[in-house]
Amino acid sequence: MKKVALAAALAAAFAGGVALTEWREDARIARPVNAAAQAPAVAAPAATADTAPVAGLPDFSALVERVGPAVVNIAVAGKAAPPVQGPPGGLPQDPFEFFRRFQPQPGPDPGDDAPQRQGVGSGFIVSPDGYVLTNTHVVKGAETVTVRLTDKREFEARVIGADDRTDVALLKIDGRDLPSVRMGDPSRLKVGNWVAAIGSPFGFDNTVTAGIVSAKSRTLPSDAYVPFIQTDVAVNPGNSGGPLFNLAGEVVGINAQIFSRTGGYMGVSFAIPIDVAMKVREDLLAFGKVQRGRIAVTIQQVSKELAGSFGLDRPRGALVAGVEKGGPGEAAGLRPGDVILSVDGQAVEQSMDLPRMIGERRPGASVALEVWRDGKARRVDVKLGETPGEKVAAAEAPAVSKAAQLGLAVRPLSPAERSRAGGVPGLVVERADGAAARAGIRRGDVILAVNSEAVDTVEALKRLVDGARDRVAVLVQRADARFFVPVPLS
Repeated sequence: MKKVALAAALAAAFAGGVALTEWREDARIARPVNAAAQAPAVAAPAATADTAPVAGLPDFSALVERVGPAVVNIAVAGKAAPPVQGPPGGLPQDPFEFFRRFQPQPGPDPGDDAPQRQGVGSGFIVSPDGYVLTNTHVVKGAETVTVRLTDKREFEARVIGADDRTDVALLKIDGRDLPSVRMGDPSRLKVGNWVAAIGSPFGFDNTVTAGIVSAKSRTLPSDAYVPFIQTDVAVNPGNSGGPLFNLAGEVVGINAQIFSRTGGYMGVSFAIPIDVAMKVREDLLAFGKVQRGRIAVTIQQVSKELAGSFGLDRPRGALVAGVEKGGPGEAAGLRPGDVILSVDGQAVEQSMDLPRMIGERRPGASVALEVWRDGKARRVDVKLGETPGEKVAAAEAPAVSKAAQLGLAVRPLSPAERSRAGGVPGLVVERADGAAARAGIRRGDVILAVNSEAVDTVEALKRLVDGARDRVAVLVQRADARFFVPVPLS
């Protein structure tokens, strides 16, 4: 009877609405803050399941009715690339998995000698005349791209252009007065805001999932150009390229990646901010490619120890480790040891902020850098060059097999870098973690050989490491010094 009375009292208290409370640590009880809540509770009629309001939870039904028709299903077909083999046990070696890895890939077509690649993704119409945004990895290598609307209309799409660095692609379908979305402002998003995703997970068209913004401006491995929006929205294979909406029904991002050790939803997903994607769209339409500024320097993160060495008040900025001969940075007077603190007054908090901030600006533009040198800040004006169109090798070498255990992202030496290195071939380390980092290999090192055999391509490095037993000896050049680094592969 006491339990029944207590339950009735609690039900009566909550029937009157949600009251703010304060926690009294000494009394171990929750006390009402507002005066109205201090009045004796009056039992209210029991609320039914049909009438009971749920305080604080948004209703997405009107939003979906309004914007759902502009979200499309994208089916692709083409020649299949060799299948990516995962590590033993079937779990991804790198938990940051692009959705492309999980798209269905049926066996060979009986009428063709080569296997056929078929996949499904999502996209959304950004203008009534038929321009569609999606992810590059959804349409990459496709021979045919079919866009299907919610009203069952189907269109053959043309790929206007695609940008690997941001993973944004622009398609065009022939239609008029098509349903389209409105663009929002990702900078106004706050951590904790409600957002919704619409897409085709596992091929289920126009599926709606919702959650909150978990973090902003996330930098992921090999994605220095995108300040990702992190959410806990359920996104899965097939959601790639679909829109992320705010409560106003505006697109604030493109769902692109998930953090997963199984290939499925684990509550951590990442979206490309829509302003980044729209810049890609504008450049593809205007120039046929994405134009990005470049100052041609090698940078590294400023640690607490390095900040103390340079006399900085705290770790911040991007430390210049190398300056390309003949590049814009050298012409402006940048030197190794400079710490770039800001770009046109915008603070550089982490080294990975700098590529994005410079890349957002047009080649030929001038930027004012605040540079820390010799214990004081100074201004350096740089006229930007243009970022080459080649891809970073890290994107070409999936993290698989023994080579993945090195934890390296590398690229071939440029002609200028090769000349400075004495004319020898090699690979520049763009990022080092895993076994290589533990062994002492660093960003900016040049890998010359593995087990005494010279390497000048990513494929050669992978072949030599995969062919090794339990360890490799990596010949590294750092500044003017050359030495072997033993790296265990277990």
